[in-house]
Amino acid sequence: MKTHWRLICSSIGENGAWNMALDEAILMTVSEKEKAPTLRLYTWQPAALSLGFAQPVHDVDLVNLEREGWDLVRRPTGGKAILHIDELTYSVNAPVDDPLLAGSLLESYRKISQALLSALEKFGIDAAGDKTYSNGSTSAPVNPVCFETPSNYEITAAGKKLIGSAQARKYGGILQHGALPISGDITRITRVLNLLTYQGGRKRAAENLIERAINLETLMGFAPSWQEVAEAMIAGFAETFNITFVEEQPSAMEIDLTRKLLREKYASYAWNYRL
Repeated sequence: MKTHWRLICSSIGENGAWNMALDEAILMTVSEKEKAPTLRLYTWQPAALSLGFAQPVHDVDLVNLEREGWDLVRRPTGGKAILHIDELTYSVNAPVDDPLLAGSLLESYRKISQALLSALEKFGIDAAGDKTYSNGSTSAPVNPVCFETPSNYEITAAGKKLIGSAQARKYGGILQHGALPISGDITRITRVLNLLTYQGGRKRAAENLIERAINLETLMGFAPSWQEVAEAMIAGFAETFNITFVEEQPSAMEIDLTRKLLREKYASYAWNYRL
């Protein structure tokens, strides 16, 4: 018998603070089992640079960020900086005891990675997502760029990182979200990071990013639409977890929680500049 999950899907972008606040609001209601486990697919408007939970804000070139007109927000999950532009972002919210995702953090990462790989198969992309790194060590240089840093069960294609994901466990629930870049110049993020201490500076950082990361447009020779990517993602999760989706909008309670989290956390200087 198939399990029912909720689907929240919107190609109309919201700003970075709202997106992070809504993800946490959904986590709160799903953790209390007031709502079914939820897959949310969304985008960002304007583009935003998101920092990992413990990443220092001095990694950011704030002058250039303002010049580009991009938002800054701190995620509730770990990892390094991501520029959210020309992409599909996914978030998965479920109670920690959900039978489909139960287990350790690495086990749930692995399970979700299988759904992401299934989604990519819809485009004929031969991707991988089975590598782990002990003690958080990697072969990549220390730097503030998420897509240059390998992580457990990351999704790679053509030997390069394609989907970056991060997970948090809070309120008795699991929140995992990640970014799938669809098109555009993947080196744009280097314009808004402080890379003076990076060996070779901004130019070398951009070159390394091209060597280590990739988007769908480069892989496929053309850029699929956001809706096409969303449909592949929905199918990948449905098949991997043997679930059916019921599409809904966030509940009134979740919108109220989002507004509260926006005021108290994600739109505040105290949160975004706390490190």
